Amino acid sequence: MEEEETIAVPVNDEDDPSSTLLDLTSYQLHDLDSVELPPSLTELDLTANRLSTLDPRIGNLSHLQKLSLRQNLISDAAVLPLSSWNALSSLEELVLRDNQFKNIPDVSVFKKLLVFDVAFNEISSLHGLSRVSDTLKELYVSKNEVAMIEEIEHFHQLQLLELGSNKLRVMENLQSLENLQELWLGRNRIKVVNLCGLKCIKKISLQSNRLTSMMGFDGCVALEELYLSHNDWKICGLMITK
Repeated sequence: MEEEETIAVPVNDEDDPSSTLLDLTSYQLHDLDSVELPPSLTELDLTANRLSTLDPRIGNLSHLQKLSLRQNLISDAAVLPLSSWNALSSLEELVLRDNQFKNIPDVSVFKKLLVFDVAFNEISSLHGLSRVSDTLKELYVSKNEVAMIEEIEHFHQLQLLELGSNKLRVMENLQSLENLQELWLGRNRIKVVNLCGLKCIKKISLQSNRLTSMMGFDGCVALEELYLSHNDWKICGLMITK
């Protein structure tokens, strides 16, 4: 029986920052059995493979800061080991976009998380976000089946919230996001603008909703970009094409 081929990882001097990054994007891997995972890794990119399970060795990469599992075949059951990866408590960026999740995974073990991305899944509720670290600055949950904005009150450091292409009808529970600068809610079912008193927002996207009124933006003193196309402006006599 032929020995399975091992994917070569470039060997660099310890002082070379490139030795801490392993990019295996689009290798079409079904598992990582043939891959060496150096313990010095700070970034591991496994985007666009065929992974359906998590290699337990990843949980031992204590220096890891960025982990991308984007565009794989990982399910709710397969992602369960994440909750016990205590060695990765300093992870700052976790990308789980475009997999097969129906729920927000338990990532409470990551105490310094800054970026959390679960967009392009089949998530129907934000239940579980309450366990995500309050250090979070960017949250991506676009292109799911979410119907309600909830469990985000503790994200006082959040700067970007992406909830486009869901089933939202109401803008709510945003009042504690005092540092929010970007709010992306395009392609939902929202009828009324309610920014809950937030004043630091610089970018707002509400295109392709069901808005009939321009009311609700009065307190946005820092606003730089506003996207409102494809709403029900004809109902209130407005014609906005851009």
